[in-house]
Amino acid sequence: MNEHYFTPSPSGAQTRHPVTFRVHGHELTLIAGRGVFSAARLDLGTAVLLRESPVPEQGTVLDLGCGYGPVAIWLAVRSARLLVWAVDVNERARALTSENASAYDLGQRVVVAAPEQVPESLRFDEIWSNPPIRIGKPALHDLLERWLPRLKPDGVARLVVARNLGADSLARWLAERGHQVARSASSKGYRVLEVRPS
Repeated sequence: MNEHYFTPSPSGAQTRHPVTFRVHGHELTLIAGRGVFSAARLDLGTAVLLRESPVPEQGTVLDLGCGYGPVAIWLAVRSARLLVWAVDVNERARALTSENASAYDLGQRVVVAAPEQVPESLRFDEIWSNPPIRIGKPALHDLLERWLPRLKPDGVARLVVARNLGADSLARWLAERGHQVARSASSKGYRVLEVRPS
């Protein structure tokens, strides 16, 4: 079976287990499972993104590629005035995110959706993502070209990418397409890129 975390409908048997992590003194325990990204533990890149990025106090945020929900739920826990859209192509990931959001009583502020369920008119103050580099460069570029224009004019996207998986070349590609790109942090072999509309 050659399935990935970006498979829309994983067919393998689902195993469920808790994943506990702590960032800035906030500890969360979420349910993860087979067929979703980094189900065994909090991915190191995601940990860097959470640790190194400032949490907005209010607004609407997109967690692009939410997995089982660590970014979306951590953001909603940290800031009571945020509305977070947790978007993933993987239906198993969406189900786990919904369950985890309900466990923290966040069902009203974490909206779980497939990409096609996000209203076309919706614009985001911020986009947070550990983008799926392994889908390949053309598909990754298509993904970013679909979602980055959904930022508000003063919005920002925060992307974490491993240096050895092309963080610097991705930054150059984004800049070539007119985005303002800055490296806001570098830790554990990962870059956090801040991407703003031109």
